[in-house]
Formats: sequence, structure tokens, C-alpha cells
Amino acid sequence: MPPTPALEMEGLTVRYGDTIAVDGLDLRIEPGETVALLGPNGAGKSSTVNAALGLFRPAGGRVLLRGRAPAEAIRAGGVGAMLQHGGLPSECRVGEVLALVRRRYEMPWPVEDLVVTAGIDGLLDRKVDALSGGQRQRVLLALALAGAPPLLLLDEPTAAMDVEARQSFWTTMRSLAGRGHTVVFATHHLEEADAIADRVVVISAGRVVADGSAASIKSRVAGRSIRFRCAGPREDLPGLPGVTAVGGDDERVELTTSDVEATLRALLAGPRSLPDLEVRGATLEQAFLHLIDRSGAIR
Repeated sequence: MPPTPALEMEGLTVRYGDTIAVDGLDLRIEPGETVALLGPNGAGKSSTVNAALGLFRPAGGRVLLRGRAPAEAIRAGGVGAMLQHGGLPSECRVGEVLALVRRRYEMPWPVEDLVVTAGIDGLLDRKVDALSGGQRQRVLLALALAGAPPLLLLDEPTAAMDVEARQSFWTTMRSLAGRGHTVVFATHHLEEADAIADRVVVISAGRVVADGSAASIKSRVAGRSIRFRCAGPREDLPGLPGVTAVGGDDERVELTTSDVEATLRALLAGPRSLPDLEVRGATLEQAFLHLIDRSGAIR
């Protein structure tokens, strides 16, 4: 018998008045997966997460979390969440808030391990109002983990974090995934999705337009890029075989090509030197923009 999906959506439709935010979306996430939800502003990512958490009644379709309705799964402690605009009670200390949330679970995450896992060591006696943006996100993570949930739903979890804090946060997420937790996160940071997620789901206009590994999604974009240092003339570069675009900066040139072998042969046969020559495949950002452009054209 196949395992029960960690998250299952069938025909999910979310409306705000006459506006369709999520349009018949189908999504199935298996236990233990780390899944990134990508999409432009207004694509329906947050609405999808909020519907999964049962924060409002969808206009159509159904949502199951670990085989249960959202409210039932959350009451059972099977789901932890970090919302984009999550709040904390003011004038309380972090330790007081954490103790309050842990008391609602029959088998809460042991507090010593929870403090280390969430990276809030040294913050328990601090007042909530005195937290930085990154520290606040860490505390919200601790609250999401308080019930030791098998499934985590995160909406822009690193939005208020600096680079160092984001790196530390995703180290924690990798550790949780290694323990068997399912992690589903919506993000605008494509480099995070590329580095962290086993699977990337691209949403545009409330629909899934791509679903697969980051590598498989990047492979949908035809063409590769060739980079090298070039301080001399560049007028001939657009006319090289296969070249579809010329970019770069004052020091380096970047050629986008549909035929990397033909472009390289022409470059190597020419008079210029090619210091620091690199050949790269499409980035996740390029694939993302390509998919969003195509989905707009389709709609």
C-alpha cells in the first residue's frame, strides 16, 4: 500500500471576490520531500499555503494533510507553519511564548533540542519586542516545530533574514529533512530553491506550470551560456554561429547560444584569447522567467 501523501490538493480553487487566486491546482507531495513553491507576486503561492492550513474555505477542490482535513491534521500536531506575516505576542519573553505553545501538544519537541535546532539559544529571556527580524523568524520557526510536526509549511521564511541568517536557517532545514520531516516552502529566493529543494513547483496565475527537480526545470530552457574575460572589441560576437544574445559587463562577456559546440569552434578559431572561459547551462532564474513568460502567453 503506497504511503499517505504529506500534502494532497485536487482542483484547489481560491477566489477573492471576482479574482481567481488559485485556479484548479493539483499537487501531491510525498513524505520526506523538500519542495519549493516558486512564482511571481500574485501567482497564488501564499493563497495555496493558506488554503493548505485551512485558514479559509476554498471555492472549490479539496486539501488533505497527511490524509486528514487541515483543521484535523493541525489539531493532531501533524503540521507546523511559518506564515509570511506571522505575529508574536508583544511584551512577553521568548521562553514564555515557547512554553505556552508547547503546552498544547501531548508530545512536544524536547525544549533543549528545540532551542538548538531552531537556533534560539540565548533568546529565551529576551522580550519579543527586542528581537531583530532574523531572530523573530527563528522564534517563529521554534513555535512551528514545537509539536515535532512531520510536515512543515513555510511562507517566505527567510524574508527578514540577512545572508548569514538565511544560510543558518537552511542548514536547519536540511537537518530536518534528514530526520524525515516534509518541508514545503514558498520563496522568492531562487538560489535557495536551487540549493535546498528536492523538487521545485512553479506556479503562475494560480496554476502549476512546472514540477520537477531544479535540474529538470533548468533543462527546459534551450541554450547555454559561454563566459570569458574580454576587454577588446565585441562587434563580431553577435554574428558567431548559434549566438542568440550578448551580455556581460566591462570585464566579462556572456554569450547565450543555441549551439554551444559551433560557437566554441568559432571562438577558438578566431584571433582573440579566451581567458577564464566557462560554459554554463541555464540558471533556475532563466528557466523561471521563461516558464512565466510562456504561461502568460498561454493564458
